[in-house]
Amino acid sequence: MLVSAFMILCCATVSAHASSVAKPVNTPVVITVDSAEAGIAIKDGSSLPDAPVAKTTDEATSDDAADMSSVESSLPSVQPFSNSAVRPAGRALLETPRQRQVWYGLMVISHGAAAFDAYSTRRALVGNYGVEGNPMLRPFSHSNAIYAATQLSPVVMDYVGHRMLKSHHPLMRRFWWLPQTAGASFSLGAGIHNYRLVP
Repeated sequence: MLVSAFMILCCATVSAHASSVAKPVNTPVVITVDSAEAGIAIKDGSSLPDAPVAKTTDEATSDDAADMSSVESSLPSVQPFSNSAVRPAGRALLETPRQRQVWYGLMVISHGAAAFDAYSTRRALVGNYGVEGNPMLRPFSHSNAIYAATQLSPVVMDYVGHRMLKSHHPLMRRFWWLPQTAGASFSLGAGIHNYRLVP
C-alpha cells in the first residue's frame, strides 16, 4: 500500500513538472525564390550555399590517392606471425587410387580372417576341444553371435588405418597399412590354431 501511494505521488509530481515547462513554439521557415539571381534566400536575408559541383576525373583520382595514402600511413604496420610456409585451409590430403585399392583389399582380408576365426572357434567349441581364450568374446562363443562380435575388431582397425592414411604426419602416412595387417594376421593365426584342434 505504501509502494502504490509513493508511485501515485511520483507520477503526480512528474506530470505537474511537465505541465509547468514551457513548450517550444515551432516557427515555420519561409523560403522565397529570387527569380533574378535564380538562387534561394531565406526571409531573414542569409543565403543558402550553392549546390555541389561534380569533380573532374583528374581531381577525383588525385583526391582518392591522397585519401588512400593518408589511410595507409595511419594504419599500423602488419608483421607476419611466422615466416614458415602456410598450408591452404580446407585442403585435405587425399590417398592415391592405388592406396585406396590396397585399403579395400586389406579390409576384405581382415574381415575374412575374422570370419574364419569365428568359424573355427565355433567348430572347436561344439566338439568340446577347447574354450574361448578371449574374455571379451566368451559370452558370444556358444552362439552364432560370435560371427558378428569378431567383426568389431576389423572395423576398428579399418578406421584407424584410414585415419593414418589421411594423417598429416609422414610417419603415420607411411605405416597406414599396419593396423589392418596386424589385425588380419592375428585373426588368421587364431583361426588356424582353432582349426588344427579338431581332428
